[in-house]
Amino acid sequence: MTLDLAAFAKDKGIKYFMISYTDLFGGQRAKLVPAEAIADMQKDGAGFAGFATWLDLTPAHPDLFALPDASSVIQLPWKKDVAWVAADCVMDDQPVEQAPRVVLKRLVAEAAKEGLRVKTGVEPEFFLISADGSVISDQFDTAEKPCYDQQAVMRRYDVIAEICDYMLELGWKPYQNDHEDANGQFEMNWEYDDALQTADKHSFFKFMVKSVAEKHGLRATFMPKPFKGLTGNGCHAHISVWDIDGKVNAFADKEMAFGLSAQGKTFLGGIMKHASALAAITNPTVNSYKRINAPRTTSGATWAPNTVTWTGNNRTHMVRVPGPGRFELRLPDGAVNPYLLQAIIIAAGLDGIRSQADPGRHYDIDMYAEGYLVKDAPRLPLNLLDALRAYDADEGLKQAIGAEFSAAYLKLKHQEWNAYCSHFTQWERDSTLDI
Repeated sequence: MTLDLAAFAKDKGIKYFMISYTDLFGGQRAKLVPAEAIADMQKDGAGFAGFATWLDLTPAHPDLFALPDASSVIQLPWKKDVAWVAADCVMDDQPVEQAPRVVLKRLVAEAAKEGLRVKTGVEPEFFLISADGSVISDQFDTAEKPCYDQQAVMRRYDVIAEICDYMLELGWKPYQNDHEDANGQFEMNWEYDDALQTADKHSFFKFMVKSVAEKHGLRATFMPKPFKGLTGNGCHAHISVWDIDGKVNAFADKEMAFGLSAQGKTFLGGIMKHASALAAITNPTVNSYKRINAPRTTSGATWAPNTVTWTGNNRTHMVRVPGPGRFELRLPDGAVNPYLLQAIIIAAGLDGIRSQADPGRHYDIDMYAEGYLVKDAPRLPLNLLDALRAYDADEGLKQAIGAEFSAAYLKLKHQEWNAYCSHFTQWERDSTLDI
């Protein structure tokens, strides 16, 4: 039974709803709707001009309507009279096939047809920085190895604890928070869930972290590499696949190597098979490639992959299998679109199952110290253009995630790359002025 948002508003004291959708670039777009109008909006959707956001639409297209998914509604813990609700984009009464949440819902349904239920957890990292974005916010956070620094995390206790309190209140079952490997960087973890629910929570988490940081006079950034020399912001994804009831882990087999079933191994094979193309989605910005192809950081390691390899419980590879029936994809970064992250994982994994893809040999070595010994594994793309070309060449993956989405995404991302290339930088002047 669908939740009645008008009744929800009356019960919870909600004055306004934020009907929110996420565009191709991960931008969250919303309309603030008074509770008195939510009944009509729940039926017909909130109207937007799609061209005004990052979707491949023109001013001539008809109105885009964002239909709220009432199951996703969240009362803002820091502003109780407002509720946020994720929405699906429709136009002329048809789903907008390029819209990220629509893409993900279709793939979740495809997996369900094959009796599979994908569950994931994400580990979004972020920096707390000054309001103007120029420096990290804690002037005393200067340790060479700041990871898990208890003094540094306690100096930002007010921000981190407030966010964690809200996750507890929302029933997300958060279980740990820490200072990460870069000065000024943090990570907060909550329990894994079905892929769509994880994407909605991930989307709301970014909104919540930024809002709480602003409340404290700070700024939160999920930018992949905001500071030269410091570890970048990853967004590792932990993946397991279950039966349709969510009770039996279809990837778990204690008799198999790494505790990974034959089916699980082919799902992993799909991730490995499409890895270079995957980067166009999991690492979607120019800045992303400053993280996955970074030189050694001040802490001693980038904690990011640069080669398509997998392993057991070893954090120096693109994929690690830390325990039976699940694996961790360490490629995505903080700029990843929450919905497209889940969609591309399912698309690649389902293709792997259907094609019986072999993930290839695993490596036990320290890739940061001995990666040069690996001669037969592809390197990850060096820049966004290489990633887009790899994605465009991967017909199987483009079809799996959706041809209309792929065409729109490639078009807009190539425009972004061209804008970057035409931008003049200080480096050009420093390197060329006296030539």
